Amino acid sequence: MINFTNKKDRRYGAALWAGFLGGNVSSLVKFGAEIPLPPRTADRASPPIELLQDFGFQAQNWVYSYSNHVINFAGCGFHHLFSIFFAMLYAFAAEICPKIKLWQGALFGIVITIAFHGIALPLFKLAPPIWNLPAAELFSETLGHILWAWTIEVFRRDIRSRVTKEPDLN
Repeated sequence: MINFTNKKDRRYGAALWAGFLGGNVSSLVKFGAEIPLPPRTADRASPPIELLQDFGFQAQNWVYSYSNHVINFAGCGFHHLFSIFFAMLYAFAAEICPKIKLWQGALFGIVITIAFHGIALPLFKLAPPIWNLPAAELFSETLGHILWAWTIEVFRRDIRSRVTKEPDLN
């Protein structure tokens, strides 16, 4: 059953601040999860790069070098903004409907994986249909999104309680 919080108990400002901070850190967590578990084969560009190229940007050339590694900041920046936006959306929604926090945010990570890798990316021809994705990609993306969402929830819960001096909404 879906329950909603009392409107007078909602603290949207604290939620958005927590989402912003959590989104920044969780972006790095997601990037870090992709080091030991690369989400796609080396011959495929990341969906953000393909999307930017579809809009006419030469995103594959937007690179910098760090410690002798070539980093594409177009793809990294796109993912980072994605992380911040959806973390803020999650924290805002948690003020209204606490069920979104199920499994300490892990359910939200699974829903994001399905929504993007199962629906949106194939729909826009930025990735193959989910049934044609390699198992390694599905595992990497799912685990990465679960860790990403859990990190957002840790930040959301802590920052909200520090800012408001109130218990979390249930």
